[in-house]
Amino acid sequence: MKYAIAALVLLVFAGGGYYTWTEMQKTESTDDAEIDGSIYSISSRIPGHVVEVNVADQQLVKEGDVLVRLDPKDHEVAIAKAKADLSDALAGLESSRTDVPLTNATTASTLNIAKSIHQDASVGVTLAQNQLGTLQARMAVSQANVKVAEANANKAAQDVQRYKALVAKDEISKQLYDQSVAAADAAKATVDAQRAAVNEVQQQMVAAQTAVEQARAKLSQADASVEAAMTGPQQVSITQSKVKAGSAKVEQYRAQLEQAQLNLQYTTIVAPISGVVGKKTVNVGQNLGAGQEMMAIVPLDGLYVTANFKETQLRRMKPGQSVKLDVDAYGKVYTGKVERVAGASGAKFSLLPPENATGNYVKVVQRIPVRISIDPSQDKDHLLRPGMSVVPVVSLQ
Repeated sequence: MKYAIAALVLLVFAGGGYYTWTEMQKTESTDDAEIDGSIYSISSRIPGHVVEVNVADQQLVKEGDVLVRLDPKDHEVAIAKAKADLSDALAGLESSRTDVPLTNATTASTLNIAKSIHQDASVGVTLAQNQLGTLQARMAVSQANVKVAEANANKAAQDVQRYKALVAKDEISKQLYDQSVAAADAAKATVDAQRAAVNEVQQQMVAAQTAVEQARAKLSQADASVEAAMTGPQQVSITQSKVKAGSAKVEQYRAQLEQAQLNLQYTTIVAPISGVVGKKTVNVGQNLGAGQEMMAIVPLDGLYVTANFKETQLRRMKPGQSVKLDVDAYGKVYTGKVERVAGASGAKFSLLPPENATGNYVKVVQRIPVRISIDPSQDKDHLLRPGMSVVPVVSLQ
């Protein structure tokens, strides 16, 4: 009887042990786990003087609540200056735009006038040269007439001398002698007249030469005017370049105005998310630099669990498996799911990863971080906090 009872007890213990072992194979757990979440660092985007701080450490804030205000006066002045600069640039741009069609019209008109003057000057030079050529031909004729008249006068004078001797001897009549004297006087008068004609033509030629020079001077001036007028497209291009430069200047001052307005907005620092304030280091009267951290906000929504399982516990673990989460602080069990397994062990992410190429290798079981989500609507009172210890039990079924 005693042996039967002992065998029965042994059988019960063996069965219980086997049941416990089989149940343990269905789950994996670790005490190296904690609640985790995002921590938002709050810093100033611009340098400034703190004039208002509306929160304290451990205070609950909502998204959009004003945390800190910086002195806005410098930025208001910058906005006023940017507006004035932009107005001045816009006025200059409008003036430049008005100059473009005016320059187009002016240069076109100037070029037409210059071409007309040039044509008139060319005609004037041609006429003056033609007149000078005509006078030169007349001069040649007049000089020839002078030579003919001088020859006739010489012949008439010789005849008078010859007839004078003959009339003294009564070999010719007095009438014939008087006729030769009259002919000589007439020939002399003709010479004087031809010489006077030559002098007149010479005076006219001097005037014509002066007219040619004047006409050529006008033509040169007209050429210069045409060349100057031909620079009209360049003047238009310069005016258009001024318009482009004015447009760029307007855009520059518009950007400065937008930046000044943004800087004014940045003087009011608001909470980017709802959560609890921590690590507050800012106070009224403090001068902040751009990027200087003032506080942190820990959101109480979207928390998760980071559990460091041994590498030997991951054989059957996969995303989607249900998890029971025993929170040490409250003795309350929450539920969740395995989201994903880290890409490397925690040692690989440490500041000084272990170096095992020394030959003195000792095998140590590594731990791999596993992220576990917490089922929503289980923490309506926001009791959970990042850093709390948790014991997760993963169901491997």
